Amino acid sequence: MAHPLEGNALRAFLAAGTRTAKVAVTRKDGSPSVSPIWFVMDGDELVFTTMNTSLKYKAIQRDPRVAVAVDDETFPYGFVSIRGTAQIENLTPEELFSWATKIAARYVPPERAEEFGRRNAVAEEVLVRIKPGQVFAWSGIAD
Repeated sequence: MAHPLEGNALRAFLAAGTRTAKVAVTRKDGSPSVSPIWFVMDGDELVFTTMNTSLKYKAIQRDPRVAVAVDDETFPYGFVSIRGTAQIENLTPEELFSWATKIAARYVPPERAEEFGRRNAVAEEVLVRIKPGQVFAWSGIAD
């Protein structure tokens, strides 16, 4: 039977495996844009990196309100839907390296995490934190 996800169960769902998040922002013309991202959790916040030339970055600069979806595509399925606020952190490449490596370690073979961390720890890359506001999350929805 389906049940809501809260607290530690919610954080565990978001941190499990290689699930990607889909982040929705509002474009300059008011239309929506959705992008898949690699992310990690830092407490209750979702953390990811993006280029300072990306549509995500520009949209968040204009309007920090975002929507995020993370789903479990295996039976009996589950999902998390978040409406929240994004905050951009302009870090030095040295400061960004540990975050970029931590994020990469979730998605690439362990021996390549540092390689991806270095690739993404550049001056044009920023760290984005999403602070959840409204959260709607369920597990076992097909039970």
